This record gives sequence, C-alpha cells and structure tokens, in this order.
Amino acid sequence: MAAPMLRCFSRCWWSGTPGLSGVLALGLRKAHSGAQGLLAAQKARGLFKDFFPERGTKLELPQLFDRSAAGYSPQTIYCGFDPTGDSLHVGHLLALLSLFHFQRAGHNVIALVGGATARLGDPSGRTKEREALDAERVGANARALRLGLEALAANHQQLFTDGRTWGSFTVLDNSAWYQKQHLVDFLAAVGGHFRMGTLLSRLSVQTRLQSPEGMSLAEFFYQVLQAYDFYYLFQRYGCRVQLGGSDQLGNIMSGYEFIHKLTGEDVFGITVPLITNTTGAKLGKSAGNAVWLNRDKTSPFELYQFFVRLQDDSVERYLKLFTFLPLPEIDHIMQLHVKEPEKRSAQKRLAAEVTKLVHGREGLDSAKRYRMITEGGVSINHRQVTNPECVLVVGQHILKNGLSLLKIGKRNFYIIKWLQL
Repeated sequence: MAAPMLRCFSRCWWSGTPGLSGVLALGLRKAHSGAQGLLAAQKARGLFKDFFPERGTKLELPQLFDRSAAGYSPQTIYCGFDPTGDSLHVGHLLALLSLFHFQRAGHNVIALVGGATARLGDPSGRTKEREALDAERVGANARALRLGLEALAANHQQLFTDGRTWGSFTVLDNSAWYQKQHLVDFLAAVGGHFRMGTLLSRLSVQTRLQSPEGMSLAEFFYQVLQAYDFYYLFQRYGCRVQLGGSDQLGNIMSGYEFIHKLTGEDVFGITVPLITNTTGAKLGKSAGNAVWLNRDKTSPFELYQFFVRLQDDSVERYLKLFTFLPLPEIDHIMQLHVKEPEKRSAQKRLAAEVTKLVHGREGLDSAKRYRMITEGGVSINHRQVTNPECVLVVGQHILKNGLSLLKIGKRNFYIIKWLQL
C-alpha cells in the first residue's frame, strides 16, 4: 500500500499560559456561566486529572462540550486498551467510566484495542520491558478484550439509562490499519514529522534510558504509533480528544504535536488518575494484583468483595470515581455510613454498582447470594456455612438418605434431594 498522504501546515506556538488550575476554572466559567459543564462535573468527581494542552483548556476545550455555543456538535473521544492480557481489569475501569460519561452527555466514544501496538509494548510507567507477545496470542487477547468492552457497553446501555439521548460506543482495533502499511513507506511518510529531541525528552523514555535495562527500539517507537492512531481517528472519525491514564500524558502530547503539525488543528488530551492499592502500587496485570473483569478469572462475588473490603477513608472517592450516582446522593450515602460504619453500607452500594456494570444484574444477584453465605446467613443441616467454596461432605452436609436441609436467612427452608452421590 502506498504511504499515507500527509499535508504539513505551519505551526503556531503561544506564550504566557497561566497555571492549569486557574486556566480550567477560567475557561469553564466562561464556557458554562450559570451551569456546571461536563468537564467541571467530572473534575469535581475526581475522574479527570490533567488537561492538555493548557491553551486548549482555556480557549477551546470547554467550548467543545458547550451545547449553547454557536456551531455546537457532538464530539468524538477515544481511549486505547492494549491487549497484553485476555481480560480487562479494575485498573481499566476509570478510563471506561470516563468514556461512558461522555457518551451519556451525547458524545460519540471509541474504545481502541491495540492489536498492533501491543506487540511493541508501552513503556509508560514501567521499569523494564514487557514480555514479548507473538501475533497469535495478541490476536486472541484482542478478540477477548473486544468482547469484554462490548459486554460492558451493553450493560451500561441496558442498566444505567437516564432518559437522555446518548452518543455511540464503538470498538475498533488498530491492527486494521497497520496491517495495510509497509514499514518503509510508513517511516518515509510519518517518521520525518517527529523530532528525536522531543521524543527523547518524554519522562517515560528518560526513566527507561536511565535504568540498567535501558530501552528497546520497539518500545521507543510505541509513542509514534500511538500518535498516529490519534491522527488516524482524527482524520476518519473527527476524534479530537484522547483519554488515558496519567502515565499516558507523554504519548498524548506526541499525538497532539503530530496532528497540529500536519493539520494546524488543535486536539486535546484528558488523563484520569491511576488506581493504586493500599501500598501505592498501581493495580494491574504487570503489578500482579489485578482484579479481573472477566468472570472466569475473577468471579462476580470476588469483584463484589474487592469493593466491600475497601477502607472507609477511600469509599467516598471510589463512589465518585466508579459509579454514575449523583454527588448529592453520594453525600447522603456517606452521611448514613458515618452513623453506622460497621454496616459498610457505602461499600456495599459501591460494590453493587460496579458489579452490576461489569457483570449485569444476574452477576450482581449471584454475588449477593455468595455474600449471604460469608455473612452467616446460610446453614446446611443446622450447620452454619460461611465459605462459598466449601466442599459438601456426605454425612455432614448431605445425609445418608441423600437429603440436605438448607436454611437461607431466618425463614426460608428447603429440602434438597441429591440424585447422584
């Protein structure tokens, strides 16, 4: 295939940009005077961390989402998910929730599976190179991630409607356009628009270059492909906003610079905070502490329990980050929780909302049935059972006549006849 045709326009720079927090507040006040805008609402929830570029935040980004602005039209926003594993995990949820919030506001969102880029490995936030994955494994992982993303989008659409007209949710795979590229043609058309000094200045690159292991050429080139993904989606889908974890800011900057150099247009980046455990380690597959969204790897009950066990000092923040509950309702939930923290009512509501989004109503119901066991609400033959993984033993849980007396709660009794022992 011939090299992609790219046009280069002169680049315009700016100076005198004020600090980000002041810029955001000023821009949002001007764009949404008298009403809370989409960006401000998610900033208040703690879902959005940084905005790039600062100039765009002040002059253009709020107006993109201002329905009262002249010439307003729905925007397209994307976020990438590399298939380094065969399942999404809790660490991916904030990016997905961010996409869903934009969708709920009437904008079109794209979840981009990195079926091509996963073979290189993103060095962002890593101290050493990822394990190399062959094409067959990446392809299988990409198909699994697509199914997972589509299932989450379907649960969101079915169970969390709010009466508004939503935008679309589309899943793409970047292998669709890289499979058609020839290496030399691609480098000739794209490579000349990237400056080595700028690429080398990225924090993720600097960190790896200073490490004992160093950095491979494949990893170094990752940010170029992510930048091209942004350009491709901008050209084909009018996508002007990229979402990513806070460790993705350097890659997002590369995409902005590439698109601005080629088209003269401004595009934007929004980062979401990284979720860490109590020791500060990032939740994810690489850190070895992933809580998976695939029920075959982490059951609905285990997912539910992950959030039920959350510490009191984190639950309010997580309710704002991981649910669609309005802030006044969250305030009310926390007021009740403070009065009786031992009941963990806030954690249970959080766990219910997340489990319903990830596994649907059936998954939530099954998780609550397991919870009844752990809380001592189930007995077999007058013996309390508190372990959902308990193996039923003949003579203890199953009488010699093949019967079991099951008690659930205080008033529900069942006689079970086992056909095969």
